[in-house]
Amino acid sequence: MASVLVVEDDQFVRSALIRHLTEASHTVRSVGTALEALREVAHFRFDVVILDLGLPDLDGAEALKMLRGITDVPVIIATARDDESEIVRLLNDGADDYLTKPFSVEHLSARMAAVLRRARGAGNEAPPPSVLRVGGLAIDPLRRQAELDGATLDLTRREFDLLAFLAGRPGVVVPRKELLAQVWQQSYGDDQTIDVHLSWLRRKLGETAARPRYLHTLRGVGVKLQPPAPEQPA
Repeated sequence: MASVLVVEDDQFVRSALIRHLTEASHTVRSVGTALEALREVAHFRFDVVILDLGLPDLDGAEALKMLRGITDVPVIIATARDDESEIVRLLNDGADDYLTKPFSVEHLSARMAAVLRRARGAGNEAPPPSVLRVGGLAIDPLRRQAELDGATLDLTRREFDLLAFLAGRPGVVVPRKELLAQVWQQSYGDDQTIDVHLSWLRRKLGETAARPRYLHTLRGVGVKLQPPAPEQPA
C-alpha cells in the first residue's frame, strides 16, 4: 500500500484514477492544480505523485521543477503529449517515469510498482564503496558527486546513476536490459532512452560515440565503462 497524490484537472480521469488506486488499497489524495500539489507535498508525506502536464494554472513541466525543489518523492508523469524530446527532458528534470494517455490501469500499476520498488530498495541497500575510480574518473555514490581529472561533472540524477552503475563494473559489458532494470527500474523499455542519456553523458566526459574514451557501446550487446588506453609515444 502506498500514499499517492494524483494531480489531474480532468475530473473524469481524476475520478477513475482515484477509484482504481483506492481499490488497489492505496491511500489517495487528489488536486487539480499545480499550486495545490505544491501545498500538498509541503504538508503531507507521499510515496509517489502522478502528475498531469496540462494543468490550468501552471504547466506540469514547471510544476515538476518546483516539486523537485522541495521533495524527492517519485513522480510519474501522465501526459497526452508524445513528443519524445519533451519526454526525455522531463525525465532529466527529475521525473521518475512517464505514461502516455490513454493508458490502462494495469500499465499504471506496473509502473507504480517499479518506481516504488526502486524508492524503497534504496534504503535497504548496503553502502556502496566510498569512491569508485576508473582512470581519471572519481565517483562518490554517497555524496552523489563525480569528477573527471579533478574537475566536477555537472550530471543529472539519471546520468549520475548510469555512470555510477557502470563504474561499479569497470571493463564489464553491461546488457541494455540490465541497465533498464537496475538504473531505470524497468523490466522493459525503449533502448533510445539509454542512447540519449549515453549521448549526454559522453558530451560531459568530452567524448563522442565515434571517438569514445570511457563509454564503449557494443552494438547489439551492451555498454561498458573502462579507462582510456594510454597514449602511445610519438
